[in-house]
Amino acid sequence: MNYFIQAENVTRAYEDKIALNNFSISIPKGSIYGILGPNGAGKTTFIRIINQIIKPDSGKIFFNGEPLQPKHITRIGYMPEERGLYKNMKIGEQAIYLAQLKGMTRAQAKSKLEYWFDKLKIEKWWNKKLSELSKGMAQKIQFIVTVLHDPELLIFDEPFSGFDPVNANLIRDEILELREKGATILFSSHRMESVEELCDYVALINNSKKILDGSVKEIRHKFKEGKFKITIANIAFQEIEDLRRQKQLENIFREGDEYTFSIKISDNENSKSLIAELSEKGDIISFYEEIPGMNQVFINAVNSQHS
Repeated sequence: MNYFIQAENVTRAYEDKIALNNFSISIPKGSIYGILGPNGAGKTTFIRIINQIIKPDSGKIFFNGEPLQPKHITRIGYMPEERGLYKNMKIGEQAIYLAQLKGMTRAQAKSKLEYWFDKLKIEKWWNKKLSELSKGMAQKIQFIVTVLHDPELLIFDEPFSGFDPVNANLIRDEILELREKGATILFSSHRMESVEELCDYVALINNSKKILDGSVKEIRHKFKEGKFKITIANIAFQEIEDLRRQKQLENIFREGDEYTFSIKISDNENSKSLIAELSEKGDIISFYEEIPGMNQVFINAVNSQHS
C-alpha cells in the first residue's frame, strides 16, 4: 500500500505534559483518514506537526515518501477548527491574497475562485466583508481558501462546525469528490456519524498514545459483541416473556403483531440455531447482527484503556 503520510515514533511534550507519546500511523494515499480522541488527547498537536507549526521532540514524519520539509507546505491545505480569516477585508481580495501565499499567481487564483464561487452559488459575496456573513457562510469561504490551490494533502479539523444540515451535506460531498480526484484527507471530528460516513481509516488517540487504528469496517467488527436485532411476527406474548427471561432480551418493541428486540448469543450458541429456535415460535421478518457504531467504539476503547 502507498502511504502519503507516515509518522514514526513521534513524541512531543509541552513543559511537563506529554502531548504525543511514541505516536506512529500510516495514512494511505487517496484515503480519508480520521484522527479521533477526547479533548487534549494529542490530535491537534499531530496536525500542527504536519503543518510545521511546531516540531516533534523526536520521531520522523514522511510526506509522500520524503522527510517532511518546509517545501511541502504549499502542497497542504489546512482548515483549522479555529478559523483564521480577516473579518474586515473583502472576501475576494482576501482569498486571492491567501492563494498567493500558497504559490498561485493572481490570475490563477482569480480563475479558481470564480469556479468555486460559482459551484457553491456564492458569486454575490465577492465584495462582501467576512463580518457581514453568518458563521455558516464564513465557513464556506474558509473551505474554498483551504482547497483553492489543489493541495495533495487536505487537513480538516471539525469541518462541519457552524454548518446547517444542508450545507454540511454540501461540504461532505465536496470532500468526497476531492478524494475521488486523488487528494489524501486527514479528518478530525467529534461527530462520529461523520467519521462513519466519510472515513476509510481511523486512529484513536487517548492520553497522548494511539490505542487503535485500522479501517473503519475492521475496527467496528472488532468491537462487536455477538448481539443480534430480530423482528418476529405472529408470536404469542407468553413466548416473548419466556424468551425475555431465558435469553435476557433487550429493547423490546411491539408494533401490531410484530416484536422487535435485541439478543446476545452466548458462547455455546450460534445464529443458525437461534434462527431455527425462533422459527418454531413465529415468522422471522428480519435478523441481523448489530455492529457497534464509531461512537460506541470510541467509548468502549477509551473506557478499556482507563480500566
